[in-house]
Amino acid sequence: MSGNRNYIVAIALSLAVLFGWQYFIAAPQLEIQRKKAEAEQLLNPAAPAGSTAGTSVTSTPSTGLAALPASNGVPGAAGPAQDRDTVIASGQRIKIETASFTGSVNLVGARLDDLSLKNYHETIDPKSANIVLLSPEGTLGPTYTEFGWIPDAASPVKIPTRETLWTLAGDAQLSKDHPVTLTYDNGEGWTFKRTYAVDDKYMFTVTDEASDVSGKAASLTPFSAVHRDGTPKVGGNWLVHEGLIGVLGNDSLKEQKINYKDLKDKRRDEQPKTTGGWAGFVDKYWATVLVPASSKPQQPIFASSAVGTIDTYQSYMIGEPQALSPGATATVETRLFAGAKEVQTINAYQDALKIDKFNLMIDWGWFWFLTQPMFFAIDFFYTLTGNFGIAILLTTVILKVAFFPLANKSYDSMSKMKKLQPEMKEIQARFPDDKPKQQQATMELYKREKINPVAGCLPVLLQIPVFFSLYKVLFITIEMRHAPFYGWIHDLAAPDPTSLFNLFGLIPFTPPQALMIGVWPLIMGVTMFVQMKLNPAPPDPTQKLMFDWMPLIFTFTLSSFPAGLVIYWAWNNSLSIAQQTIIMKKNGVKIELWDNVRDMFAFLNRRKT
Repeated sequence: MSGNRNYIVAIALSLAVLFGWQYFIAAPQLEIQRKKAEAEQLLNPAAPAGSTAGTSVTSTPSTGLAALPASNGVPGAAGPAQDRDTVIASGQRIKIETASFTGSVNLVGARLDDLSLKNYHETIDPKSANIVLLSPEGTLGPTYTEFGWIPDAASPVKIPTRETLWTLAGDAQLSKDHPVTLTYDNGEGWTFKRTYAVDDKYMFTVTDEASDVSGKAASLTPFSAVHRDGTPKVGGNWLVHEGLIGVLGNDSLKEQKINYKDLKDKRRDEQPKTTGGWAGFVDKYWATVLVPASSKPQQPIFASSAVGTIDTYQSYMIGEPQALSPGATATVETRLFAGAKEVQTINAYQDALKIDKFNLMIDWGWFWFLTQPMFFAIDFFYTLTGNFGIAILLTTVILKVAFFPLANKSYDSMSKMKKLQPEMKEIQARFPDDKPKQQQATMELYKREKINPVAGCLPVLLQIPVFFSLYKVLFITIEMRHAPFYGWIHDLAAPDPTSLFNLFGLIPFTPPQALMIGVWPLIMGVTMFVQMKLNPAPPDPTQKLMFDWMPLIFTFTLSSFPAGLVIYWAWNNSLSIAQQTIIMKKNGVKIELWDNVRDMFAFLNRRKT
């Protein structure tokens, strides 16, 4: 009785977790997708005649220096958003073409504001649009980068601005092993040079030079920035951070996370000066972050401002002032990561470029010690099999082997408890109205037979952390995005697309989300039902009813979870059934599957009559 009670408590706790995730994660994600579709419909395919990108707006951060550049041309402040291709085609640009990117550098402002990822698409259809990472001002939800210099008020220098037209020197296309260099002469004895280089993945290197041939000494402060105009739609759940991020600090680099709402409320978050580190924006699968290459201190600033009805967000890294004597040249180098948050790629950058804690760009969470090993195990088997679904199944087998001694002891204890059912019923008959004496006699029986009643909870308790870590891996890692299994499962990170209520596609009807009970959730429910019916029915009618309904509840609850997670649960149940059956036979315990099924239907018939 006590063992059953503990088992029920464990299942109730796991149900609470599942329903919590269903409410706080699955439902919000559906709402996000709906709002994203609505936002895309707002895109104006052509700007009205005579419309402009907007006017220059001065940023609010007070650095003690001249004003930093801020967003201008924000849709909603100076007119509707224009078509992205139209905006890009209207400017003078240098093409970017690598194995990972297609895009361009804008000669006006010498800014990087056009990037699309070649290897990632909006949907599982390989013909769907590529993921757009950076977009210029004047489009819907622009994100772009800026680099430059801030002059000292005591020795003003005419520096290039966001409206400056730079001149191309050398190659007309940016690609791996082919950097491009832009130049600007201010006509007052100063020349500026900016060189963009890129590798075959996602790391840009931006080198700025300022040369003083004016005959007058001056001081310039380098800066770099990532701008994002408009508040993007984010998941809004605790599983993954989307917003501004940095690993900053002098004595000890620490991760700093700021969501859009918090920055919008306070408008400014000036971090202490940092040596090393990085800062920028992260989305669920993508990131655009600045990595100063200099070992000199940097001043990180996260800022937000309102332009018309639009909120803008900026992540700045401001370097140390550089004093230039006549004839001198100041040089500053900044790296920019702009791309997909691929685990192996980010780890490789962290090691090769000595970027401190670069792997924190991926939100492994507080339980990273579970989530990261889970990912690396699955990724290892993926390299062997070429299929993440098979990799999940093999990882489950390894986990079963690892936990075998503990689970074996648990099932062994449960089998022994089943053999004691007649004696337990005798105790209940001996003390029918005295629950304390029933429990005392039962515990004495357990002690005499050397049985741990809590051991029956272990199979469920062990599954919960594994369930959580796998869910996190499926939710946050881009490697799992659009990863196919077999048959109808084309995306392990998405729910099973089939439904019992349209006969799995035979009926031309799309059921509501609550009724999307696919094949794999049904398989999971059946395996859970079989596993529970291997055990004798609890003597208490309430407990028995709860056990009878548990598989059905889990089937509906897990139907909206990623298919990879449901496949794991069904496979784990199947392995547990095999393991428990073997142990029951070893202990000479009767397998009561069919008896319990027959009794369940008999019980339901009695309730009807």
